[in-house]
Amino acid sequence: MKTFTPPQTSLEASRVILGLMRIAELDDKEIQDLVGAARDSGINFFDHADVYGGNHGCERRFGDAITFAPADRESVIIQSKVGIRDGFWDFSKEHILESVDESLAALRVDYLDILLLHRPDTLVEPDEVAAAFDSLQKSGKVRNFGVSNQTPPQVELLKRSVSQPLAFNQVQLSITHAPLIAAGISANMAALDQSIDRDNGILDYARLNDITLQAWSPFQKGFFDGVFIGDRENYGPLNDALDEIAATHGVTPTGIAVAWITTHPATMQVVLGTTKPSRVIESAAGSDIHLSREEWYRLFTAAGHLLP
Repeated sequence: MKTFTPPQTSLEASRVILGLMRIAELDDKEIQDLVGAARDSGINFFDHADVYGGNHGCERRFGDAITFAPADRESVIIQSKVGIRDGFWDFSKEHILESVDESLAALRVDYLDILLLHRPDTLVEPDEVAAAFDSLQKSGKVRNFGVSNQTPPQVELLKRSVSQPLAFNQVQLSITHAPLIAAGISANMAALDQSIDRDNGILDYARLNDITLQAWSPFQKGFFDGVFIGDRENYGPLNDALDEIAATHGVTPTGIAVAWITTHPATMQVVLGTTKPSRVIESAAGSDIHLSREEWYRLFTAAGHLLP
């Protein structure tokens, strides 16, 4: 797998990220096999959140199952997220610092390569976030920072106070759930629901400001509605296109779904949520495929999006 250096960082990162939000019920061997498949496929980037598995549950399972030697730790990128609590969001300085300490203990590591602020907290005080980030950077507990599911104005508000680059924004994106791409394609078309800008131009803002977008739920139809791959009842034309393009490139439809995202010139990463080593391997293979314009737009329109 090809790696790249995300702008505003010195990291050497894989284009595919293994997300660990579903490992709470896996045993050590299953987690080791999953992570091993990722490493063997060239994936060096692992995504966590304090809320996954409930109260650092997935982080704790990862820390129990995976032990990094000091030299090996430097070869992987560990990312976690903070801010979602039971029934409310919390970007207070106190919670950020407390949660990072708990993440480090659960993961059994000394630092996070990246910390993301999870879903937007409308009660955020940017100066508190800045104080937390300064403390975490100074102590060496966190090396890079970013956000998740945040609009350009929300990022700009944080940037008024935060001194560190906000180098990442993790957002939902798949072929079938692509408002951040589709709205721009149908801009100024009043009669089309697709033309509604639902995120204040996240895609172009990210490209203009050297922010790496990380696409979560890359195989989901919508918001946790199940996967579109193999769903011929609802996405027959899309699956026909996936099958044909996959055969052309010698990968699986899963790989082509990944390639649809990684082909985009915004240089996005793909966050997997699978617990199946085979799906990890298929996805990694797809990240090395560069689709033609014809192939990319065929998948886009087969998913139901319009080219007005």
